[in-house]
Amino acid sequence: MKDILRLTRPKQWIKNFFVFIPMFFGGELFDTHSMWLTALTFFAFSLVASSIYCYNDIVDVDADRNHPVKCHRPIASGALSIRMGYTLMAVTFMLGVGVMLLLPPEVKSEVMAVVVFYYVLNLSYCSKLKQYAILDVCIVAFGFVLRILAGGFACELALSNWIVIMTFLLTLFMSFAKRRDDVLRMNETGEAPRKNTVRYNLTFINQAITITASVTLVCYIMYCVSPDVVERFETPYLYLTFVFVLLGLLRYIQIAVVDKKSGDPTKIILRDHFSQVIVVAWILTFLVMIYVI
Repeated sequence: MKDILRLTRPKQWIKNFFVFIPMFFGGELFDTHSMWLTALTFFAFSLVASSIYCYNDIVDVDADRNHPVKCHRPIASGALSIRMGYTLMAVTFMLGVGVMLLLPPEVKSEVMAVVVFYYVLNLSYCSKLKQYAILDVCIVAFGFVLRILAGGFACELALSNWIVIMTFLLTLFMSFAKRRDDVLRMNETGEAPRKNTVRYNLTFINQAITITASVTLVCYIMYCVSPDVVERFETPYLYLTFVFVLLGLLRYIQIAVVDKKSGDPTKIILRDHFSQVIVVAWILTFLVMIYVI
């Protein structure tokens, strides 16, 4: 069971909390019906993502065996067979589809279309597309856009242009930071952890991180001061929350560049207390503005 959990990676399900973003900003956080539909979408996305993790480890089994860290993965280490990997891949996907079937007819087709598209895109990513530098990080970032899109469909809420743009930019920034870890390992060992790592170097990665972080911050400030957003939140002080975003970006860059530990964004969120405080403070600020004031 321990190896099965390691293969399906439930710890990575934290990424799928992005599906709750439309509901939160749409003012429906305490609406039980919306919460139920979004929760179903979250578990459906998570189970389908676990299916993709299984396929990824099957495809990468030979490369993982030569990796100093990934060689301990269940399939690469021999703890689970490739046949078991395919079985778990099918089971988790079918469970995800089963959860989506619980959604009401008015939202079911849209959510299923997004999740299935995400599934096919990521199977293609694992099979071939991740070998192409820049395209690989763009696909990862687009996957988070699909998450919030599914969350919006579940609650029947239209997404603003701002939320789509900032979701893509923020996750693109984090994806480049993750690739930086691969470049560092390649420079130390002389072997590329991924086939496309040779198409990256520290100069390019550092510039890409700086550019995406800067554009993300500018877009967030533009979002905060846009007239429609100020009118919707009924406060002219929304721009003050940019401090949390700035601190969060700087902390992540510090972890990537100084600590050289940006290889797993999930671990950073779960273990770095400074980042946790920033995220919680940012969420609480919006919680007060949307649901209290």
